[in-house]
Amino acid sequence: MKILNEVAPVFYRAQTRKTAVYQSHLFFFLMYFGHYMDCPAAPFHKNLFELTQSLPPLSVILAFRGSAKSTIMTLSLPIWSIVGAPQKKFILIVARTQEQARQFMSNIRGELESNDLLRWDLGPFRMVEDEWRNLVLVLSKYKAKIMAVSVEQSVRGLRHVQHRPDLIVCDDIEDTQSVKTKEGRDAVYDFLKRELLPAGSRATKTVIVGNMLHEDCVLMRLVREIKSGRLHGIHRTFPLLDDNGRCLWPGKYPRKEDIEADQKRIGNEAVWMQEYLLRIVSSAIRVVRPEWICYYDALPGQEPLAAAVGIDLAFSEKVSADYTAMVVGKAYRINGEFRIYILPHPYHAKVTPLEALEAAKTAARSNKIRGDDAILLVENVNQQLFIQMLEQDGLYPEEVRPTADKRSRLALVTPLLQQGKVYFPKEGAEDLITELVGFGLERHDDLADAFAMLLTRLIDEDNNGFQGGLIYYGNVPSTYLNGRKLWYF
Repeated sequence: MKILNEVAPVFYRAQTRKTAVYQSHLFFFLMYFGHYMDCPAAPFHKNLFELTQSLPPLSVILAFRGSAKSTIMTLSLPIWSIVGAPQKKFILIVARTQEQARQFMSNIRGELESNDLLRWDLGPFRMVEDEWRNLVLVLSKYKAKIMAVSVEQSVRGLRHVQHRPDLIVCDDIEDTQSVKTKEGRDAVYDFLKRELLPAGSRATKTVIVGNMLHEDCVLMRLVREIKSGRLHGIHRTFPLLDDNGRCLWPGKYPRKEDIEADQKRIGNEAVWMQEYLLRIVSSAIRVVRPEWICYYDALPGQEPLAAAVGIDLAFSEKVSADYTAMVVGKAYRINGEFRIYILPHPYHAKVTPLEALEAAKTAARSNKIRGDDAILLVENVNQQLFIQMLEQDGLYPEEVRPTADKRSRLALVTPLLQQGKVYFPKEGAEDLITELVGFGLERHDDLADAFAMLLTRLIDEDNNGFQGGLIYYGNVPSTYLNGRKLWYF
């Protein structure tokens, strides 16, 4: 490698080598792990090494497939952090599965056992076996331990002698299967927040490396939290091609044809865009695209024209069952333009009918417009009793009878999102937005259906001039049944 050739004269003597590699992770890698780089390194590799010299509490790194991020962060960094200046004592490596965790440990063990120059300068590495066998290495000379776990394992209370994990490296803790559903993404996120980050101390450094698998994947959630200031850390993104189309690793891809060859080898445009260019492609099958989502900082200062609550009921307690969802929105006319603002924290839970009844009452009465309760929209699919209970409490719900499938109902209101007439809070509507942009892929769609119901009703109210009377949805007018407004959705 070019960099190694420039610094090679410094490394002729063993003591000089040891002094240099002790202080510099870059020199350490070039001296002992240069055989992993079969082509000239790139500037972004130097950026990664600079980052490891003074790690913040949390580093989130998204890099393209084949970028050598795992070699640098999961193989070289743990070893250097023990034998080099950081002097770490308990390093925890986290993988998606136990098989991947074993592979990471096998790679580290292989270098400690067979890398002759590394052993000559910094060894011997007498590795003590314990009950975890190939998932733990104890380096007695350095009084340090390296341990690998998967996201399915508990890491509460882990210690090496008096040391809690002082370096945590997470590598590809999500995969294409786990990110398909919100439940899968939430499970990894909860493990990270509830188990992994608390396993360390204030001095612990955590590095999370991975790829762009989903716009709501755990890495992207962390990036958003860092950008908003809610999480202390840094994030770095390294796509194969930058915004100007320049290749980040010209040593590996010296010609445009080399990139095209890899692209054809993959043979899937969406995979190439996501995992190499780190861009989420808005598929033609999407009902709602991410770029249509508009945000607001605060509700308008004027009085709303109307407020409504879309309610999608579900009372089964099965794990796979849907949730009861309630989405509240308010309609305004601002500078002559119709706007709908979605309120934060829509209701989304598995509840009993009485719990849902209390939530609906609270939503209606806490969002009054000119003294009137917010409009309650209840999808009546075997929910007649719930509607009657609301009426007994002095509320006047409007009964909604579906006439189309959920996808069609959502598609009918998406022009408002595309035209920038619907606004979401910057915080507090993440689950709703996830269901909207992932409709048809996410396991649940209760919030999306309540949202579609809400928008349809407010659109009709706008078409009617917010003056009451008959409501039209398409060519189907509303009717009245036993004094109750009934409309079709």
